[in-house]
Amino acid sequence: QVQLVESGGGLVQAGGSLRLSCAASGTIASINAMGWYRQAPGKQRELVATIISDGSTNYADSVKGRFNISRDNTKNTVSLQMNSLKPEDTAVYYCNVDARLYFRAVFSAYWGQGTQVTVSS
Repeated sequence: QVQLVESGGGLVQAGGSLRLSCAASGTIASINAMGWYRQAPGKQRELVATIISDGSTNYADSVKGRFNISRDNTKNTVSLQMNSLKPEDTAVYYCNVDARLYFRAVFSAYWGQGTQVTVSS
């Protein structure tokens, strides 16, 4: 199985910065995409940013130019640097990993437990 441990959430004022990190562990043979999603109260979970194994990235329009996603393939970690935070960025942020386990032929999606990010105005 895959365990995802998230860290870095918290409370910050508008305009501030936070850095989220997620470490994947377990019987992992290969990781394709890693990413962050978020869910605000009363809303559906939405993509924030993803990064695939070759370093290609994808961002939600609402965070382009403010957030930066990165990964360390040697440590199976993914990070999200969030700058110029806005109150509308307030949500629970979830780490997501698309991984293949040893002795498995397919990739599956795994989710972290989520970390709260609150941006005050």
